Amino acid sequence: MTLYRSVLEYDGTDFSGWQFQPGIRTVCGELEKTLTALFAEPIKVTCAGRTDTGVHATGQVISFKSERIFPIERLALALNTHLPQDITARDAEIIDYNFSARHHATRRIYEYVILNRRTPSATLRRSAHHVWRPIDDALFDRAARDLVGEHDFVAFCGVLPDRGGTIRTIRSIETERNGELLKIRVIGDSFLHRQIRITVGTLVEIATGMRPPDDIPRILASRDRREGGYTAVAAGLYLAGVEYEGFSSYRPALVPAYESL
Repeated sequence: MTLYRSVLEYDGTDFSGWQFQPGIRTVCGELEKTLTALFAEPIKVTCAGRTDTGVHATGQVISFKSERIFPIERLALALNTHLPQDITARDAEIIDYNFSARHHATRRIYEYVILNRRTPSATLRRSAHHVWRPIDDALFDRAARDLVGEHDFVAFCGVLPDRGGTIRTIRSIETERNGELLKIRVIGDSFLHRQIRITVGTLVEIATGMRPPDDIPRILASRDRREGGYTAVAAGLYLAGVEYEGFSSYRPALVPAYESL
């Protein structure tokens, strides 16, 4: 039995999320179908992070086992030949048999892209969230600092986990602006369902004057999802990278080059 690891990119717009669902187009479903054909045996894939409907990836990591040894120098090429155009493999390699893309991840890096101007963009609608109110970047950064560290993030959770609780650790939240594009990078050990999108929605409300600047501690203490902000759209979210001991899949979120008029 051989264990393989690959780093993937995908445009999540036309997928119903990562997780396999019979009769529904998902990233996992397309990937396992292609790998099963290439290896001529049933293949099941483990991923580093299960992305929701419409969420993209530039640094998703997968691992899978096979009885067959596929020529490793040709595997990424074979995948890119047979996968649909909205999924690509950046690389592929044979890895230590005990490796798990999910369980051995030490950090996950998500990036969220906002188009901050009065009018929407036809070319960015699949890859960024349009916010028409002016965002105060300094206010956004100040509020974000209250989320860094270990907290109970139940007020920032969509669907509660079956097990494991709602305490998570955010290592950092950073912003980067290029004209009308604002990118938010969030690094943490793991995240709750829709935690990043609810975080972004809440910070946008603060940074546009819809909430008080010091509202984050109150929301965390409430432990009530209804006290948090809106859930930002999936189109702006990217799983940009996953870190392991001695390896990182990070690649910045890709959006069309865009400058302020």
